[in-house]
Amino acid sequence: MRERILIAGIGNIFLGDDAFGVEVVRRLSRSPRTLPAEVRIVDFGIRGFDLAYALMDGYEVAILVDATPRGGVPGTLYTIEPDLQSSGAQQISGSPAIDAHSMDPATVLNLVKALGGEYRRVLVVGCEPERLDPEEEAQGRMGLSAPVERAADQAIDVILALVGELLAANCES
Repeated sequence: MRERILIAGIGNIFLGDDAFGVEVVRRLSRSPRTLPAEVRIVDFGIRGFDLAYALMDGYEVAILVDATPRGGVPGTLYTIEPDLQSSGAQQISGSPAIDAHSMDPATVLNLVKALGGEYRRVLVVGCEPERLDPEEEAQGRMGLSAPVERAADQAIDVILALVGELLAANCES
């Protein structure tokens, strides 16, 4: 059976809560709860180009898991469906070099378009990170903050619910 849903963990393990997506997919892949064969779980970390190419593999839905600063309380979870119509290659084509190790989901989606690729539906399961202090920003920090650590297991429940809904909706159509 062909994989139809990609669950992609995104983040840098050396920048504290930026590792949220990586940690969630690590826990999800080790979870005793099994996912159907149609679902693929991948830790992309900071490999934005690899994620862009994976998005072009014909998945029906990609669930990107990432730290998502939106001004909320640290540990707040968000489920976002980006407007894919407003995402386009024009934002990348005139830019200088792309840093392959610091791509956020919007940049990755734009890169897919710039490469001539297509993707169908993208959801982001994000978590509000705790801000790093200036010293931590300069030197890095390993490990999630307490509120983001607690949110990681909740994010797994959100992802499993989304996968269930997506697969059920596909069976009905």
